[in-house]
Amino acid sequence: MSRMQFVQTPVIPVISGLIRQHPGTISLGQGVVYYPPPQTAIDQISQFLSNPKNHRYQAVEGIEALQTAITHKLQTENRITMTENNCIVVTAGSNMAFMNAILAITNPGDEIILQTPYYFNHEMAITMASCQPVLVKTDINYQLDLEAIQRAITPKTKAIVTISPNNPTGAVYSETMLQAINEICRFHQIYHITDEAYEYFIYDQAQHFSPASLPDSHNHTISLFTLSKAYGFASWRIGYMVIPQHLLLAVQKVQDTIAICPPVISQYAACGALKAGYPDCQAKIKEIAKVREMILNELDKIKQICTVPDAKGAFYFLLKIDTKLSAMEIAERLIQDFGVAVIPGDAFGIETGCYLRVAYGALQQQTAISGIQRLVQGLKQICSLK
Repeated sequence: MSRMQFVQTPVIPVISGLIRQHPGTISLGQGVVYYPPPQTAIDQISQFLSNPKNHRYQAVEGIEALQTAITHKLQTENRITMTENNCIVVTAGSNMAFMNAILAITNPGDEIILQTPYYFNHEMAITMASCQPVLVKTDINYQLDLEAIQRAITPKTKAIVTISPNNPTGAVYSETMLQAINEICRFHQIYHITDEAYEYFIYDQAQHFSPASLPDSHNHTISLFTLSKAYGFASWRIGYMVIPQHLLLAVQKVQDTIAICPPVISQYAACGALKAGYPDCQAKIKEIAKVREMILNELDKIKQICTVPDAKGAFYFLLKIDTKLSAMEIAERLIQDFGVAVIPGDAFGIETGCYLRVAYGALQQQTAISGIQRLVQGLKQICSLK
């Protein structure tokens, strides 16, 4: 039996197929932003084209200019200092960075601890590597359960994965909690894989924290970042990872085999994006924050059937729906009968109950509000709420 038979089918293409069958559907499904890359990114393309050597393969771990820009960003924004004990590898998005990490640190049969609800591509990558995802439930607000995580550690455990701000829940983990996870990893001599793809998307005075900023954390912390979200870079496929120096050779082997190097034209554009920096993203994220508040106001109208857990980050709400129907049944009816798409919670490892992930970053205000109004009306009728 092929190992791929054990890997779940990606849910996004399934929902996208249903959307194509029902033109006019407003998608609250895929996690992207509504805006394009900054002009400073586009301006770098002419510089790329000016040098014929740029059409050749470049360094596996990324071009020097981008390495320098990332180093500065990590130091000033994340308080992560680059030393002889750690290094940066530019990747084709942070999904590739996660796969690099898993293949670099594991052997078949090893275990990786995921928090549930999990990000489905993480679970898929672990399964593809012939490793075992060990699922640990979070609490009612999707915060980490330290005792449960401790109990899940076995001699086969290679890493604990945290995502903050979280996909799919929108939860933000505190510095205290992330520090505790990092210390657990240090004590057990395993890795802390920290996915920080949504680091800029923070609301209501929440704070983002990078575990690799902790003293003496370099040897057991693997940090994953991406330009896909905050910089509107989804199709450009540029992410990066900060890894212990002792993992560099293994990661280079993986990346050289899969991609050789990330797209060089995209790396040039990434240099321009990082030159614009967080200030360029800030105003756009404020617009997303306005949409978030409007959506919360609309969802409050169906609080009898819809629970909205605390979510101060990313651009997701993971809704719990009071119904005996499955999440996929609800998702299909919402598309077919009400013209709005969401992602069923089954894809994130939720085995009981009906949960729907609502993504609100991809749409401008009026379209997002129209979409959430369709969602609210649809849930009212499907769940027979008067």
